[in-house]
Amino acid sequence: MHKLTRAVTGTAALFAIAVAAPAGAQEEAPRWSIAIHGGAGTIRREDMTAERDAAYRAALKAALDAGAKVLAEGGSALDAIEAAILLMEDDPKFNAGRGAVYTWEGEHELDASIMDGRDRDAGAVAGVTGIRHPILLARKVMTDSPHVMLAGEGAEQFAAEQGIETMPPEWFDTEARREALERMKADKLSALDVDIKFGTVGAVALDRDGNLAAGTSTGGMTGKRWGRIGDAPIIGAGTYADNRACAVSATGWGEFFIRLGVAKDICTRLTFRSQIRGGAPFDEGVELTDAESQQEIDAVIADVGQLGGDGGVIVLTPEGHALYAMNTAGMYRGRATSTGESEVAIYADEE
Repeated sequence: MHKLTRAVTGTAALFAIAVAAPAGAQEEAPRWSIAIHGGAGTIRREDMTAERDAAYRAALKAALDAGAKVLAEGGSALDAIEAAILLMEDDPKFNAGRGAVYTWEGEHELDASIMDGRDRDAGAVAGVTGIRHPILLARKVMTDSPHVMLAGEGAEQFAAEQGIETMPPEWFDTEARREALERMKADKLSALDVDIKFGTVGAVALDRDGNLAAGTSTGGMTGKRWGRIGDAPIIGAGTYADNRACAVSATGWGEFFIRLGVAKDICTRLTFRSQIRGGAPFDEGVELTDAESQQEIDAVIADVGQLGGDGGVIVLTPEGHALYAMNTAGMYRGRATSTGESEVAIYADEE
């Protein structure tokens, strides 16, 4: 039985899923595990209708189930995170793919990245338009190009050569996102004032072969200008995976996640903590408890908050334990494992 537990660092509410076994019983380690997120931000019960709450939970569950199905059938961690993210990129409730926010000029510029924990191979795209599934293009950059990141027109040319599906600009349009841009311009607001949440989507997974993978996809921030790029497509900031350490996908105010290299920092902290515990070389570190891992993750998100940034992360350890951390009122999230756990959550106080 997994229980959603809470710890508090300063003013930041930080969350983790901890594993609890019956007294006298030995905990069964998951053979596979997956965690997803659909954005963090000012997500409060009082701002959500029952219908909207149910709709988000259903969307999260569908994405979670899609990824879990791949893993349950013996598929790879990369295929699992791709399956989960594809559904969220097509769902206008999330700020990725079809539901992407508008730039200042009224367009949609999409970013995504993916990373393979086996060899730390990675692919990313930034500032692309018309790409239905940026996560697919990011994976193609990883597998079919000599590069890690492609941007703008060059990335779109590569997409055409690879047969990546495109859609007309209006396919990405949503009324709620357009209203947010109009309100931002009319009232001279910031993106944080009109976006109650950072709707970036992401997933991390562990497959039966013990391989980790991470992926992230986003439309960025409302009203972004001058080709702004956030953390989502940046390996080490918004996405990171290493079989020896962890897999991370982030969501939040990207500038701060870039400055701190959040995703890589978390994996590095877990590695060092493991080495210190084991007193051995890198590959001989010991397994950390959930509480020990959570302390390191919390410290990174607390650092984001101290600089003035908002957001959260999902983290998966090599043992298959899914951990969450956020300094916001909520984060759309979920996790599932081979031991039968499957749950989604929205608000910070859910247990």
